[in-house]
Parts: sequence; structure tokens; C-alpha cells
Amino acid sequence: MGTHETEAPMRTLGVAMIGYAFMGAAHSQGWRTAPRFCDLPVEPRMRLVCGRTESATRDAAARLGWGGWVTDWREVLERDDVDVVDICTPGDTHAEIALAALEAGKHVLCEKPLANTVDEAEEMQAAAEKAEARGVLSAVGFSYRRTPALALARRLVEEGAVGTLHHIRAQYLQDWIVDPAFPLVWRLRKDRAGSGALGDIGAHIIDLSQYLTGQRLTQVAGHLRRFVDQRPLPASATGLSGSVAEETGEVTVDDAAVFFARTDGGALATYEATRFATGRKNGMRIELNGSTGSIAFDFEAMNELHVYDATVPAAGAGFRRILATEPDHPYAGSWWPPGHGLGYEHTFVHEIADFVRDVAEGRPPTPSFADGLQVQRVLDAVERSSDADSVWTAV
Repeated sequence: MGTHETEAPMRTLGVAMIGYAFMGAAHSQGWRTAPRFCDLPVEPRMRLVCGRTESATRDAAARLGWGGWVTDWREVLERDDVDVVDICTPGDTHAEIALAALEAGKHVLCEKPLANTVDEAEEMQAAAEKAEARGVLSAVGFSYRRTPALALARRLVEEGAVGTLHHIRAQYLQDWIVDPAFPLVWRLRKDRAGSGALGDIGAHIIDLSQYLTGQRLTQVAGHLRRFVDQRPLPASATGLSGSVAEETGEVTVDDAAVFFARTDGGALATYEATRFATGRKNGMRIELNGSTGSIAFDFEAMNELHVYDATVPAAGAGFRRILATEPDHPYAGSWWPPGHGLGYEHTFVHEIADFVRDVAEGRPPTPSFADGLQVQRVLDAVERSSDADSVWTAV
């Protein structure tokens, strides 16, 4: 009979998640999967999930793989077996929960946008900086940074693939609220969401453009537009069951946002974020044009990166397609053989894995609350520009 050496048990990291809807499900999948595919120095343990309704939260805990559940997020902060608080709630609660969690000594992963206002984001960033001095770490969840093709794009830019950057061209195109009969969900209410397409999906392309290029936006000139002013209230808002109510409520956020921007590196940027691009489901696109090359990406073909090398003679020049699934491409080595593509959910696995490694090693994670604050300032500047007839506005 063979003998087996006894290994010391791996140190654990207790996790509690606040919120369990769309983002909560995505984060849960990340917490479940990261320790099984990624080499982590500590083992995350999914301790409990928190929601407002007892029956629904209990069901979510069982469905998503959490060990327990509570209906008051303050109870999470009193648990000695919770080291990390993962915030997946609407934006109007981010600041209160994050500030209390950091004060309680819990590491924090907070979904984007960081907050609903610049003031809230500034308070969160200051608290995060203060907590970091005590070894309490935090990050904001811009998951698209963890797409292998986009992480590869950042590497290529750092290596000089585009030369001097001239243009950033970024779009985020969806169509899920084109139908005017779509109900007035929380994402369409400014008091809950902070803004509409601008903050919900525009925040992603703002963060990505700054991440890929290493340049920050300094000035913007933008316009926000709402196409549907009134929408049916959800059935739950009027006590109905299984049907949409006849009553309507006011949409208080933008349906679409367009803006120009200037960067601190001298590049000119254009952005479009809309939830009214009929036929586009998750068309998150970004293109960089520079003096010696270009890079283009579309999330609807998320495993592909298109690179143009302007130093090649014109007779043989053209965009080159890179399938970002090779073992030496960022993140791809943890998964399948080359050519076996990844999906949307993998970005959250990578986000969780990076966060766990950073916390275990005491290294400040990225993107930081400071990065989230920078994006919040851009969002605010676009709104102020739109209110002032699209004049150039400082970030």
C-alpha cells in the first residue's frame, strides 16, 4: 500500500456577497470556479450571500453555491469568518456598504460604476486609501479588463505596437430596452442607477480605453439622449403577479450617450454608449489608431484581436487576426487547448483570481477605487457637458 504525505491545509479566505441578481450570479460563478482552474495561494470559501427577501435569498444561496444567507448586510460585517465583502448591488448602496466594510476591516470588491456620484466615489477612495494603510484592500469590478484578447492588447500597446496614439474609438452597443413596453427596472431610475447607458456600459469603455492606452481623459464634450420617457411599472411595483402593470413611471436616466474626449497624451477619442442599437446585443468595441499601427476588438468576437502593422510594406499590409487562446496569452493558459474559446463568464473568474492573489500577497489590487473615481469623474463631466449644450468640459 502506498503512503501519502500529509500536507498542511491551505489558508482560506471567507467571502460574503451582497446582492444575487445578474452580477451576483456572475460573481458567484467566478468564486466557485477560480480555485478549480487557477493556481491560488489561498482557498476562497463562499460563506454567505445577502439579499432583501428571505425566501429569494435562501433560494439564491442554494442555487449559486453559498454556504448561508442573511437579509441584513450589516450582519456580514460582524462575522469573524468573513474576510471579503463582494458588493453586487445597485449603485445607490455601494458607498454605504463599502465604507462600512472597509471600516470593519473587510477587503472589498465593488461592482462598477464605483458609486452614483463623484462625492460618494471620493469618499470611498479616501476610505480605501486609509484602509490600505492597515492592510485592508479594495478593487472595483471592471471585468472586461480580464478578457484575454484585451489584456493582450494592453501588452502590445506597452510594447509599442501602435506607436504614438492618435485615436481612441470606443462603442458599447446594446438593444435590450428598444421596446417601449419594457418595464421601468432599477437601471432606468437615476436614484438607483446614477445614470443610464452612460454609467452602465459607457463606464466600461471609458475604463478600458484608459487601461489599454495608459492615458487619461482630461476633457469631454458630450450629449445624452432619452428616447422613451415613460415605461410600464414592473408587476411587483403594483402588487400584480405574472403580468406587467398598466401604470407607468418616468424614465430618469439617459438611453444613449455620445461624446468626444481629449487625453493627457494628446489623443482624440470618440465614445458611444447606447441601449437602443437595434440588433446589437453586447457590441463592446474599441479601436486604437497610432503612428505605426492599429488594434481593434469587438466583444461579440471576444477571443479575437485584430492588429495592423504600418511598418509592413503596403503590398503585404493588412489587419492580422490573433486568436487569443494560446497558453502564453494572458489568462488563457488556465483553460483549454488553443482554439477552444472562452466566454463572458471567464472574465469574472479571472477578476476573482487576480483579486484573491492580490489580497493573499498584500498587494493593492487593480483596478483600484482611485481608478473607479477617475471613471466617475469622466461620467460626471459628460453629464455636465450635455447639460451645457455639449461644451468642452474638464474632467
